[in-house]
Order: sequence, then C-alpha cells, then structure tokens
Amino acid sequence: MSATDLLRLSAAELGEKVRAKETTSVEAAGAYLDRIAEVEGDVHAYLHLDRETALAQARAVDERIAAGEDPGPLAGVPVAHKDVFTTEDMPTTAASKILADWRPPYDATVTARLRRAGTVILGKTNMDEFAMGSSTENSAFGATRNPWDLDRIPGGSSGGSSAAVAAFEAPLATGTDTGGSIRQPAAVCGLVGAKPTYGGSSRYGLIAFASSLDTPGPIARNVLDAALLHEAFSGHDPRDSTSVDAPVPPVVEAARRADVAGLRVGVVRELGGEGYQAGVQQRFQESVELLESLGAKVVEVSCPSFDAALAAYYLIAPSECSSNLARFDAMRYGLRVGDDGSRSAEEVMSLTRAEGFGPEVKRRIILGTYALSSGYYDAYYGSAQQVRTLIKRDFDAAFENVDVLVSPTTPTTAFPIGERTGDPMSMYLADLCTIPSNLAGNAALSVPCGLAPEDGLPVGLQIMAPALADDRTYRVGAAVEAALAERRGGPLLSENAYAV
Repeated sequence: MSATDLLRLSAAELGEKVRAKETTSVEAAGAYLDRIAEVEGDVHAYLHLDRETALAQARAVDERIAAGEDPGPLAGVPVAHKDVFTTEDMPTTAASKILADWRPPYDATVTARLRRAGTVILGKTNMDEFAMGSSTENSAFGATRNPWDLDRIPGGSSGGSSAAVAAFEAPLATGTDTGGSIRQPAAVCGLVGAKPTYGGSSRYGLIAFASSLDTPGPIARNVLDAALLHEAFSGHDPRDSTSVDAPVPPVVEAARRADVAGLRVGVVRELGGEGYQAGVQQRFQESVELLESLGAKVVEVSCPSFDAALAAYYLIAPSECSSNLARFDAMRYGLRVGDDGSRSAEEVMSLTRAEGFGPEVKRRIILGTYALSSGYYDAYYGSAQQVRTLIKRDFDAAFENVDVLVSPTTPTTAFPIGERTGDPMSMYLADLCTIPSNLAGNAALSVPCGLAPEDGLPVGLQIMAPALADDRTYRVGAAVEAALAERRGGPLLSENAYAV
C-alpha cells in the first residue's frame, strides 16, 4: 500500500490490515512519521517525537503477528499521546517550562494500556500548560494551529492531539477533559472526542490539574475509532482511588450499532440562544431534525442550574489546581532557579515558580488560593460545590425522562489565534456547553455535524448520557455520523485543507 493509502485508512481499518498482513506496523508508523516531517512545521502538534522508538514498537507488533499472535484491534496503529501522561521513555512536560525535559520514572496507566494494546506511540502532543486553557496558546513551547485554518486555534487544552489527528499526523490521539478539553478541540477540528464517565479511565500518572474533574479520553476521525481507543485504555485501576470498579461500557458494540430508533433525546434549553454563532445554531438544529428522521423522539429539557456552571467551574477547578501545583516547588524535580547557595528554600521556590509557570497558570493558582483562603472558603468554594450538586440533580432529573441530552459542543467555531488571549472571560466561554458534564461526572461525546456556512469551519454536536452509560453517546454519535456521511457523500474531514 502507498503511504497516502495508509494515511487515509481509519484506525479500525489499519488495525485489520496489519493483523491480516496486508501491510505492516512498520510501514504504517513510517508513513505517519514522514507525514509529520512534512506538515509539522505548519501545525506544531507535537512537543516530542522519537522515530527510532516508534519504529521499534512497530517492529515488535509485526513480530508478534508473524509468530501467530492476535494482539488486538489497535495493534500496530499509531497514536499521538498528550504530554500530560507520564512516559518513562519520553519527556513529560505538561507544556510547562517548569517541567521542561523532565523524564518520569514510570508510565501512566493510560500509557501502559496503550502499550499493552500494541499501539505505536509516535510522540507527545502540545497542550495548554497543565491543561489550563481552551486554545493551546498557553503552551510554554508555542501555539498549535488548526489544520482547517492555520490562523485559528485548534481548541484546548488537548489542541495538539486534535491538530495531529486533523492534519493526518496520527489516526488516533489521547486527551484529557477537565472542562471540555477533549470535546471542544475535537469539535473545532472536525473530529470525534469523548469524555468518559469520571473514574471510567484512570488518572494514575496523569499530571493533575483538577483532580475531581480530570478525565482521560480519546480523539479520533470517526466514532468507531474513538470507541476502540476508549475501550483500550479504560477500566478499573486499583492505583487510582477515584477509579470506578465496573466494566467498561460496551462502547465498541454501540458504535457499530449506530441506531437511535426509539431513543428519547432531550435538547437542553439553557445551552443555546444568545451568544451562540448563527452557523453553529443552524447545524445543531439540523442535527436535531436528523435525529428525529432516524426515529428518535426529541423533546426540550430545562436544566436551570447549567446557567451557573461556568462560574462554579472557575472556582472549583482553580482551587484544586492551587493545591495540586503546590508540588512544583523546585525541591524535588523540574526547574530550579536561583539556587546559588545564597538564597533560602522559600526564595528559590518563589523564583522558580515565577519563571516556570506561565500567565494563565499563575492566574488560576491565585484565584484558587484566594477562593480557599480563610473567610472566603464558604462564600466561594463552598457555594460552588453546592451549585455542582444542583447541576448533578438537573442531570438526574433530565435522565429520568430522556436517554441522552444534546447541545452544541461549543458556542462558536474556531476563533483566530490571539483574539481572546487578552480577555480571559471571553476565552472561558468556549467551555460553556461542556463544563456541566465535568461537574456532574457523566459521559459526553462530540461528533462533527457539518460546517458553519459563514466561515466554513467545523461544528460539533455534543451528546451527554448518565454515568456509566457511555455506550449511549457512541450509539447516537455513530448514527449521526453515518447519516451525515451518506448525505455529504463522504466524511467531513475530507474538506480539511490538510486532508490526504
């Protein structure tokens, strides 16, 4: 097969051909590594690449297949890995100067399970520093660009992962979703991105931002590929105290089923209207009508507490980051500044954190520390947790009447690089639709639903389901994907300027 043919295959198709010996994992990895060399100067999706290690992983898969083993559906398939998961054979920086060139002594659970599944980790992808951002402009190592329009953001914080998949620099990628950081970049890059149920995928070895919110998940070009990756690295992990001791929902079976006949779909009244781009609203409404035409029963649902979700999130998440990032103290690992023998430990710590953290990380640490301080804890952090409870109750009430909820994934399409960097509040609004599911801990997925007519950029449809009902999101997403592909005569991503 030619390199172009290999790049065009879905992850599922590529895995099948590798196992059938119609191609090799080495050929697939080589095709993607060559593609990265061709376009990475424009996109800047990766922070670290190791060609020799990737090819060695690929050879090991080919040897297992030659020996008669069946290593699984994703064996030999390349993956781009977000640089927030520890990897013992590559640096893990969380896109921060304070961890530049740090090499962990162990693999994250997600990393270890990717290796066990036989995937080939090509490298580590760029992100907003410590996963704090919605545009991947907060990386200490430079911004990533959206392959649909290089002057626009690829979303964040998993923007490097979404850009890599959209630019055909990888067929699959990992991400983490704290307030929408998988679904939002997937939406603006025309991809599928899933936030599993909180605790359904392990946080062990994931550099923490907000521990009660962080959730590893997949980014892919289609729903089935996302489901295969979701299944490969999810499941109970005794090393993660928040891990759910329950079977992984049947997401692959649901993605193959792709049927919504008889499902009850709720349209969230609060996630739409004023402030939403006209083209986003149009494509969302068309998706709702499509679901009805496929046999779903659609009703409007009100979740009034969602209006306070953004405010609650931007108290809870910074408070948790203030606590989690205290470990970066210049004493144990990472950057150390001013340690010349004349300064106290406190002075070294202050100098290191001042130089090592970027502006957005500092902003959130300060905000979180203030919210947790004596005299303000109950008024801010405590109140935000009460709102979180109300949001969960709204979800619970809604799911008594419907099987899934739907909304736009983002209020707008990808915005220009630099447009919101001076206006944090405007930046935070990019996560308006995605945050409620993080606060409640339920499952959610974004699937492409067309291009906005005013700018020709991708729009995402968000599908939300109860905790541990992740399979419902894949079932609905796959049905929408198949119907839209039939109407368009091909996948949405084929219109991307960096399509192969």
